[in-house]
Amino acid sequence: MRRYLCSVESERVLRLRVGQKAHIDTLEYGHTMNLFGTAVSLYPAGHIIGSSQIRIERDGEVVVISGDYKTAPDRTCTPYEPVKCHTFVTESTFGLPIYRWPTDESLFREINDWWRSNQRKGMASVLLGYSLGKTQRALSGLDPSIGPILTHEAVRSYTEAYRLGGVELPPTLDLEDAPSDFKWSNAMILATPNATSASWISCLGEFSAAFMSGWMAVRTTRGRNSIDHGFVLSDHVDWPSLLDAVAATEAERVYVTHGYTRQVVRYLSEQGLDAKELPTYKSSTEEASPELQFL
Repeated sequence: MRRYLCSVESERVLRLRVGQKAHIDTLEYGHTMNLFGTAVSLYPAGHIIGSSQIRIERDGEVVVISGDYKTAPDRTCTPYEPVKCHTFVTESTFGLPIYRWPTDESLFREINDWWRSNQRKGMASVLLGYSLGKTQRALSGLDPSIGPILTHEAVRSYTEAYRLGGVELPPTLDLEDAPSDFKWSNAMILATPNATSASWISCLGEFSAAFMSGWMAVRTTRGRNSIDHGFVLSDHVDWPSLLDAVAATEAERVYVTHGYTRQVVRYLSEQGLDAKELPTYKSSTEEASPELQFL
């Protein structure tokens, strides 16, 4: 039987992904377990709730595998914690200088202003994003005094798991429970991109759809997809944060994977680091690429 090891914080969302009967072992951040003579510990990655970096130590040599991570503050998960090591494995999903994220304060102000603007035009607001992590982070910044917030079933279970994990989120209404006379033009609806093909979208009347992704930092990406607005919201490190994270580990060797590996390796090598590429693979949880047709 397949077994999983995760942080205590991530157990709820992991069970939603792999099933309630899955064999899951949990570990508190910073605690160590011994696996075949190797010391293994987990540290916050700041990506989503419970996300972890893996610290592996054997014979005095320390390797840290970042997984997906971000160093920016996020009210929905434990902050990223730099871990010193000899070898650091980093993602590079947005490993180009053009990718620099706005602060959450300015981003959430932009989203709430868009919502108010849609209300004045008599249009519902549909905010699209990945169901786990991104949607809950966006929800944490919505102003419930503007109007009702509804969640599609695709994001509901993860949102509830966040609440059970102690994350404070504004109140929401199930999309399916909206009364027949509901005034959609006041509402904000949180859903995933593929959910917009369902019949409920026709009930909204006029609406404006926006997509949340780091790829929205590139204007041509916004223009190629059938959306009205794009918000630059990513749960991965941007270019300056990636470089700061690498420096904070004080690693002698850096392996770069999952993204713009060649460009990041070249830059780090020019800075005098021993940097190399690792093979990458496509994950089902990978942030949508610029070529994805969102709607």
